[in-house]
Amino acid sequence: MKHTQPFLALVLTAAAALGTTTPHSDFKVALSSAPANVTTRRMRVAASRTSSESLQDYFDGTDLQWYGKISVGTPPQDFTVVFDTGSATLEIPGTACGSACKNQHQFNTSASTTFVDKNSSSTLVFGTGVGVTPVNGTNWQLNVSLVADTVSVASLTVKSSELYLITYQTPTFAVDPFDGIMGLSPDSKAFFNAGGYRALMGMLFTPHNKGGAEVTLGGVDKTKFKKPLVYSTSLVNDDWQLESLGVYVNGQTTSLLNSSVPLYFDSGTSNMLFVEEIALAIYSLISPDILPNDDEPGTFGISCDRISKLPAVIDITFAGVEGHPPFNLTIPSSELSSGPFTDKPELCQTLINVSEGYNLVGLSLLKHYYSAWDMDVPQIGFSPNGF
Repeated sequence: MKHTQPFLALVLTAAAALGTTTPHSDFKVALSSAPANVTTRRMRVAASRTSSESLQDYFDGTDLQWYGKISVGTPPQDFTVVFDTGSATLEIPGTACGSACKNQHQFNTSASTTFVDKNSSSTLVFGTGVGVTPVNGTNWQLNVSLVADTVSVASLTVKSSELYLITYQTPTFAVDPFDGIMGLSPDSKAFFNAGGYRALMGMLFTPHNKGGAEVTLGGVDKTKFKKPLVYSTSLVNDDWQLESLGVYVNGQTTSLLNSSVPLYFDSGTSNMLFVEEIALAIYSLISPDILPNDDEPGTFGISCDRISKLPAVIDITFAGVEGHPPFNLTIPSSELSSGPFTDKPELCQTLINVSEGYNLVGLSLLKHYYSAWDMDVPQIGFSPNGF
């Protein structure tokens, strides 16, 4: 999930004219091309103190959202949260939220001996929500109050950690099977360090019914991947952004796609969001029959009976860290459909929605890789997860 406030507008004016065709196999950069000693060195540094929290898959027809447990207060009160690289703060419901948060656990401040009220309130508006339905104005919004208390994730515990208590949430949040959101932007480095952990985490998202999904704090779980991690450096210190060097669809590209585009990497967002020009350029290389669904502005769809026969392999190229070659991240054809539209079951929603001024990749990409998020550099590393 992304708060709308931090977004940097991306002005993209190039036309989406078709370019030359590049064979997919020739363009592909093997993830195993990075030297193994890069990953080995990182493992030794990170191995001193790590802990992992298992994740549950919120299926809802999409297989694109995961959440896990944390505790807050003394004695601890348990909550479930989305571990969200697209935001920077922790939000859980407080008892003041009342009926608006009736489906979620609510933090009882009077039951915690370490609770401190910071006497500050604000509103958080999100640019993406849960699932694959586009945000409509401020329909994903939280009213929050700033407080401090003890926060624990796995074995990492931080006393007097600032967080937000939700005092009101829009109805869009009510159906969530989890209670809140824990932001894990690069700014979370202070939280990791306060708990005595290195500011590094690993994430594994597994397909529905596979099990084994987890977030690892203080390092990575090297038993969860076989090929060495390859890294690309984040563009902005307070956001997980990588710069795409080019996007290919079924081995083809366009003049617009074969250019530098900053992409947010967001573990709290289900699908992909691009500005309209880029979304249309990608879809033009998949099928002319993928069209906007006017009933849900910002979405696209195609007849569900076409999906299984339609190749839609998306390769995104990123620069390696200094001294290492570029590499690709691949979204397979199986991610093309996000499932039928509720009001048009014969029409399947496709994986890219239109955004307003930014480009973002979510779990439709991340669930195919083990990812390592290094807040010290900052940089993100990837290795195929084998699912």
